[in-house]
Amino acid sequence: MSQPVSPPTSVADLFFTFTRLALHGFGGVLPWAQRVVVEERRWLTYEEFVEMLAFAQLLPGPNVCNLAMMIGDRYFGWRGSVASLAGMLVFPALLVLTLALVHHQFAQIPWVQRAVAGMAAVAAGLLIATGVKLAYSLASRWRWLGFGVAAFAGVAVMRWPLLWVLAALAPLAVGLAWHTEGRAAVNGEEGAGR
Repeated sequence: MSQPVSPPTSVADLFFTFTRLALHGFGGVLPWAQRVVVEERRWLTYEEFVEMLAFAQLLPGPNVCNLAMMIGDRYFGWRGSVASLAGMLVFPALLVLTLALVHHQFAQIPWVQRAVAGMAAVAAGLLIATGVKLAYSLASRWRWLGFGVAAFAGVAVMRWPLLWVLAALAPLAVGLAWHTEGRAAVNGEEGAGR
């Protein structure tokens, strides 16, 4: 599923793309981020998007803001990071403040409550669809899915604290990946030496 990467044309391109992305992302920006960054703009491949998202989730703060900053830094250094983050935050913050004031006035109206519930359902569906689409891009790495299943079972089913689950699974996953990559490199060198 890999396609050629086409970098953003300027810092302004980053700012306006992330502004548009953030303004489309009612209920969650991640589905739109994947669509815009990978499919429309082709700034990243699916594999690169998933890897950057994994790092973004490990950092403190909102995942999509971390991801935007990493994409901006990749192409334009600190200026790209600032432009991407500003695009994600400036106009959406103004819009959210305005909507909060309006919602405060009309929150008790039943159709407003139903509309908010409907938006939440749509956001959940978009997030699930994005997860499925990204999982297909990692088909060659299916064996690592066990860690995701174990994390889901620990947090969602067993109701263990997220910190405990991460403390147990993260070192295991990193160690296994390191061992696997080391073996692959040794096997590649042996194959090249023959």
